[in-house]
Amino acid sequence: MITVHHLNNSRSQRVLWLLEELDVEYRIVRYQRDANTMLAPPELRAVHPLGKSPVISDGDTTVAESGAIIEYLTGRYGDGRFVPPPETPQRLRYTYWLHYAEGSAMTPLLLSLIFRRMPKAPMPFFIRPIVRGVADKARTSYVDPQLKLHFDYMESELGQHAWFAGDEFSAADVQMSFPIEAGKAGGLVDSGRPRLAAFLERIHARPAYQRALEQGGAFAVGG
Repeated sequence: MITVHHLNNSRSQRVLWLLEELDVEYRIVRYQRDANTMLAPPELRAVHPLGKSPVISDGDTTVAESGAIIEYLTGRYGDGRFVPPPETPQRLRYTYWLHYAEGSAMTPLLLSLIFRRMPKAPMPFFIRPIVRGVADKARTSYVDPQLKLHFDYMESELGQHAWFAGDEFSAADVQMSFPIEAGKAGGLVDSGRPRLAAFLERIHARPAYQRALEQGGAFAVGG
């Protein structure tokens, strides 16, 4: 049986969702973030040296990284479901969005989170205004423009097709859900980006998504 090493409020939630879509039996081992640092607990290092989530175990096989897990699960248990046929334009789009989610979309979101938290970190009071100034400058000059660029791009791409790989739901939509959920939490997905907002409404309405929430517990992202 597959074991999902599940960290609260993390990318592992979309692994639970995919397993529900695939109708594959699994069990959950739960881990909680540190309430102060929001980091994963050291116990996860016993599963994978980086101590990160998501990680799954399937017999003697351990797989980390969301994209690798999605490829493994769809390849072993999908029977052709949720992946477009090879050598089609949809398959190329699928591969692109599967990698774009972590390779491009998450970078400015993580930078935004870091720079928002920097001024709140423990430090001598006389240094705080300097740190706040550096953080604000980084956000306004680089991070915020990058976020606008990427979320406008995603919004535009959903104008071509109902889903990211094409007209059919695929595992690329599972992968893309996390950055879009994070964007929603950060105020980037609203009435100004109606296609992304509609995407979230569609995935939230899927029975498998709802079952994954029941299994994984309350899910929220953001700083």
